[in-house]
Amino acid sequence: MSAKSSSPPGGPNPTDQANPSRGGRFETGPGEVMERINASIEVDRRLYAHDIAGSKAHAAMLVRQGIISREDGEAIDAGLDKILQQIEKGEFTFRASLEDIHMNIEARLEELIGEAAGRLHTARSRNDQVATDLRMWVRDALDGLDHAVRELQAALITQAEHHAATVMPGLTHLQGAQPVTFGHHLLAYVEMFGRDRGRLADCRRRLNECPLGAGALAGTAFQIDREATARALGFDRPAANSLDAVSDRDFALEFLAAGAIAVVHLSRLAEEIVLWTSERFGFVRLSDAFTTGSSIMPQKRNPDAAELVRAKAGRILGALAGLLAVMKGLPLAYAKDMQEDKAPVFDTADTLTLCLAAMTGMVRDMTVDADAMRAAAAEGFTTATDLADWLVRALGLPFRKAHQITGRLVRMAEEKGCGLADLDLAQMQSVEPAITAELFGVLGVEESVASRTSFGGTAPDNVRRAAAAARERYLR
Repeated sequence: MSAKSSSPPGGPNPTDQANPSRGGRFETGPGEVMERINASIEVDRRLYAHDIAGSKAHAAMLVRQGIISREDGEAIDAGLDKILQQIEKGEFTFRASLEDIHMNIEARLEELIGEAAGRLHTARSRNDQVATDLRMWVRDALDGLDHAVRELQAALITQAEHHAATVMPGLTHLQGAQPVTFGHHLLAYVEMFGRDRGRLADCRRRLNECPLGAGALAGTAFQIDREATARALGFDRPAANSLDAVSDRDFALEFLAAGAIAVVHLSRLAEEIVLWTSERFGFVRLSDAFTTGSSIMPQKRNPDAAELVRAKAGRILGALAGLLAVMKGLPLAYAKDMQEDKAPVFDTADTLTLCLAAMTGMVRDMTVDADAMRAAAAEGFTTATDLADWLVRALGLPFRKAHQITGRLVRMAEEKGCGLADLDLAQMQSVEPAITAELFGVLGVEESVASRTSFGGTAPDNVRRAAAAARERYLR
C-alpha cells in the first residue's frame, strides 16, 4: 500500500482541533517530541481495513438501536467506503498529528460528511476499538499462516513419499546412532508443524471474542447490542468483562508464542539443510533459486536461504520476549504501553510468512543423493543395536548383557578398522560362543530399517502408511 504521511515541524503546536482526541481539554498542541513518541500511525496504519469494518458494524448497530439516525448511519457508511477506496489507491494522507489510524480515519470522515462523523464514536472508545481491530488482524494473520504451514507440510509429505526407503544415518548428539529413512526423518517435521497448526487454531479460537462496546474500561450507558456487533464482525461472542476486554493482550502474546515455537521448528530444519548441503555430508543439493555465491570464492554455493531462516528465528523470539516485558507490570485497564503491541505482532507475521515460503521452496526444490546417505548410514556401527536385539531374540539374553557383548564387538571392530559385518564368525564367537551365522542377516542398514515395524517406526512400509495418514490428517 502506498500512502502519504505528513507531520508539522517541531516546537509546541497550537491547539490541533483536527485531532478529536484532544477536544477542548488542552490549550496548546503537544510538543514535537511528544508527538513523535505518541504517534503510532506508521505502524498501525496496517489496521485500516479492520478499523473501517469495525466502524461500519458499530454504526449499523447504533442505527438499529435508535442511538443515531438512519441518515447519519448511511452517511457514515458511505464515507467509510470512500476512505477505504482512498487508502487502497494510495490517495489517503496519513498525519502523525492525528496519532493513529483511528483518528486519521475519523478526521477524514468528518472532512467528507461533516458533523455526522462525530456521532460514530458514540458508545465506544479507542481502547475497545484498537483491541477489536488488532484481534481481527491477528485472526486474518492466523488464517494465512495456517495455509502457509499446510503448504510446507504438503512439500514434506511429497518428499517423504518419494524417499520412504532412502536410508540415511539417524543421529543423536550429532553422532551416528541407527539407520532411518529420509522419508521418516521428514515426517517428523510434518508432525512438528502439525502441532504448530494446532497452536495457531487454539489461538484463533481463544481470541475470537469481540471487545467492541466495552468502552474505555467500564462499558457504556447507551443501550447497545454487543452480540449483534460481535456477529457482524465474525466473532463468536462479545468479551465478557469490559475491563478485561480493553486490557487483554493474551491473544497477541499467544500469537507470538505460537510463532516462536513454529520458527524454532523452522530453524531446526534449516540447520539440518545447512548440514546436509555441506561437503562433509553431501546428502542434499539446493538449486540456484535458494543458494548464493561468494564475492571472492567462485566455487562457493551457500545455503543462504536456510541460514537466513535460522537467523530470523531470533527476531520472533525477541518479539515474544519484548511484549511479555511490556505487559508484565501493567495494572488494569488500558495503558499507553500497549501501543507497543502491534509492531512485534506485525513483524512476527511478516517474518514467519517469509520463512515458511522460503522453507517450502527449499523442501520442494531439494534433490537427494541417496548413495551418499546410504554410505553414511553404514558408518559408525549404526547397526549395533540390531546386533544387541538379535542376541536378545535369538539367544534369550537379558538386554543389558547383550548390550555389553555388543559393546565389546564394536570395540573389536574399531580396533581392526572394520565394520561389524566385516568381523568373521570366529571373532564374534570369541566374545559370545553362542553367536551363529544368522546374526549377519541383521547387520545391513536396509535390514535394520526394514525391521523397525513398530507403530511410528522407520520401516519403509511404515513410512508409506504414515505419509498417507498425514495427507489425510493435515491436507484433506
